[in-house]
Amino acid sequence: MVEQQKQEPEIPYLTRVQVLGAMGATAIILWIVAKLWLRFGDFSIFSWQWNEKDLLFGIGLGLIITALSGLTYRFCPPYRKSADYYLDLVLKPLVLPDIIWLGLLPGLSEELLFRGVMLPALGADHVAVIVSSLCFGVLHLSGSEQWPYVLWATIVGLIFGYSALLTGNLLVPIIAHIMTNLISSYLWKLRRV
Repeated sequence: MVEQQKQEPEIPYLTRVQVLGAMGATAIILWIVAKLWLRFGDFSIFSWQWNEKDLLFGIGLGLIITALSGLTYRFCPPYRKSADYYLDLVLKPLVLPDIIWLGLLPGLSEELLFRGVMLPALGADHVAVIVSSLCFGVLHLSGSEQWPYVLWATIVGLIFGYSALLTGNLLVPIIAHIMTNLISSYLWKLRRV
């Protein structure tokens, strides 16, 4: 039986403070890019409407994405290896309460930029969904062997993008993104304890 060797990171392992700092800095940078794009662009941001139907749709979508991620993790070894590599870098140094930040910061900042601003700026059509999803996927690249994880993030970006187009409400992908990050991260951490 051939044992799979654990892929060592191309970047050094980070401490808890470094991971939290990187999440905060990334959220701020994405927010600044979104604000500048809005300031100098000629388009309107996707609206954010707080209503029960879209809130429940976002929660349900997050649960479905989490379930699909779990199935992909279980039955696709390249994705499992890539996800473990990425999550070792990001999640391993964090304690359970930090996962709240892992849900909120990327869920809000990434959705603001990729679905709230980029999607309408590029035309709010199929091409815009594809381009914004590819950019979202590449944001999750943390090493040259991370393409399975990038592919998965791109697919999730497509789901988030089409949910924004379908509902016209940025709340849906934000809630779905937060739910996916919270639940997936929590379950991954539990398996490592």
